[in-house]
Amino acid sequence: MNIEEFFQLSAGKWFSHRTIHHLALNQSEHGKSDTIIETLPADHPEVSKLCQQYQINPSLASCGLKVTWNGTMEREQVKHSGSTVLVSVPDTDNPSQGKLLRQIVDAQKPLVPGRYQLDSDGALTLTTEDETMKSEERLWFASPNLRMRVNVLKRSGGFSITSFTSEIRLGGFPPAAKASETATSVSS
Repeated sequence: MNIEEFFQLSAGKWFSHRTIHHLALNQSEHGKSDTIIETLPADHPEVSKLCQQYQINPSLASCGLKVTWNGTMEREQVKHSGSTVLVSVPDTDNPSQGKLLRQIVDAQKPLVPGRYQLDSDGALTLTTEDETMKSEERLWFASPNLRMRVNVLKRSGGFSITSFTSEIRLGGFPPAAKASETATSVSS
């Protein structure tokens, strides 16, 4: 599986259940959300715009995703909603890894490209690091309609948060034939 196939397999509407553990406080909380993931072709205007913001030639991008979410966390009972765009820029010598560009909503934060690596088992690892934190997230498909994610977020000063998220696709496979072929290979 390559990054384009992983993104295509991720397309659709998902119900997510997340458990977050605050290591320093020894506390856990739960949240749930509805997430819509749309694939964006490499020549999509939002992909080009994000590449330009990172000062990367848009022709180097392989694909993109637009992720929109709406959910709540157990303690707060406050709705959290938003959207972001992600763009993959594969390394020329090894396309199973590369830069991951992410739309930053907060104009005060500098743009920091993350890294992705697609492992031989089909799991995707995303790493982002700046001067205040490091995030490492691993995503994989347990079946075509069940996706798992684990995340470790370490902030400066030793403060760490871990999370586990299970995501269930609502409505079955995404319509694209390529995603269905990929889904079949993931479930075998």
